[in-house]
Amino acid sequence: MSTPLTVAAPIPGLVPNYEDYARCVHCGLCLNSCPTYRLWNLEADSPRGRIRQMVSVEQVAIADPAQKAVPLSASFVDHIDKCLDCRACETACPSGVHYGVLVEYARARIERDYRRPFFSRLTRTLLFRHLLPYPKRIAAAARVLRVYKRCGLQWLARGTGALKLFGLAGREALLPPIDNKFFFEQLGSLFPAIGPRRARVAFFAGCVAQVTFTALNEATIRVLAANGCEVMVPECQHCCGALAAHAGAREAAREVARKNLDAFELADFDAIITNAAGCGSTLKEYHHLFTPDEPEYAAAQAFSAKVRDVTEFLAALGLSAPLHAVDLDGAPESGRNSRARSRSSPPLSTHKVRVTYQDSCHLLHGQKVREAPRQLLRAVPNLEFVELPYSELCCGSAGSYNITQTQTSLDLLDGKMQHAKSTHAELIVTANPGCLLQLRAGAALHHTHQQVLHVVELLDRAITGQ
Repeated sequence: MSTPLTVAAPIPGLVPNYEDYARCVHCGLCLNSCPTYRLWNLEADSPRGRIRQMVSVEQVAIADPAQKAVPLSASFVDHIDKCLDCRACETACPSGVHYGVLVEYARARIERDYRRPFFSRLTRTLLFRHLLPYPKRIAAAARVLRVYKRCGLQWLARGTGALKLFGLAGREALLPPIDNKFFFEQLGSLFPAIGPRRARVAFFAGCVAQVTFTALNEATIRVLAANGCEVMVPECQHCCGALAAHAGAREAAREVARKNLDAFELADFDAIITNAAGCGSTLKEYHHLFTPDEPEYAAAQAFSAKVRDVTEFLAALGLSAPLHAVDLDGAPESGRNSRARSRSSPPLSTHKVRVTYQDSCHLLHGQKVREAPRQLLRAVPNLEFVELPYSELCCGSAGSYNITQTQTSLDLLDGKMQHAKSTHAELIVTANPGCLLQLRAGAALHHTHQQVLHVVELLDRAITGQ
């Protein structure tokens, strides 16, 4: 066991109480929904097994309230780290256990009370405190990665076997592509509605997504505008803090949350829109990062109440833009060229496109949004929609999980791609950038020849007649 620290500040934000843990009656109905339990069949890596471990830690804390920090075993930390925080157990639980709250608090306790190895501490500090909260640093890091991928260094690292030698081959294969132009350049922009204005919304652009998913962000704005939404992209927005919150770095998450609360003038917008399920889940729970006696709590509640996933918002608003048949042979367009394409263009193809949908965990289990993406997909004329077996199970992306637990992530991806192949779908659609990267890597690794798109990317193609 690690040596208890002599001084420890209280863990900020929402703190679970006895009733939160006691809701778990150990019935086991969550087991088949837990990806890690399905992989290993180990009780300690199931939701109820992890809750039992959390309770044991909390009992130690209650028994000796004078103790500033609870000694935590390496085994406890390992089992909590291996949880994807996908929250599928919440959907399965008949007792209403808020597992996401419990596991994030356990990780916050680990962050405070457990001393990780040096390089782990260094990496976490750099990522959560010195990179993600700073847009300019994200852009600089992306430029370095772009040089690595385009100047031959990536080919050299792969060809010489250096990546395998240092155990980095799996992680490197999941690296995202870097955009030529970053979405940061469009912060502060206002995009008018096409036709009568039906809503005025603020767009939350994310952090890493602004250097890897510029085309997705632009497609999201085009789809919203085509359906009568005036879209404002607030200039001073920052990372949502999801990765930090899920990892237990709660203070880092609170810092960026405060900046975002200041950046969005809530009275000016009908909704705050995000195209990232992981971001949306955290944004809808910003008030969890603060206690009711803190000045930010009321503002966080009001902010969270206005957050909507783009699929959730569009399904509720209703599509007003004409939709055409999509052509999978066309490459996605972004920027002025695709914006200029006439919405009345004739369909390019009458071929039925077979499509399946992968539920993003933090949209389905975190935000409880299931039907909205499917409703939007069924509105596209030439799509033949088929359900993906075990769509509700995590693909293995889970924020930074595919970096911290790469082999487990790839094992989960193997199963997901087998199910995707069984649908015989030409197109896999999902609603989260992390899932997009994971599934695209899976399609390449397993040679399924399936395209992977975000729901709004597909709608963008249908609206522009591409």
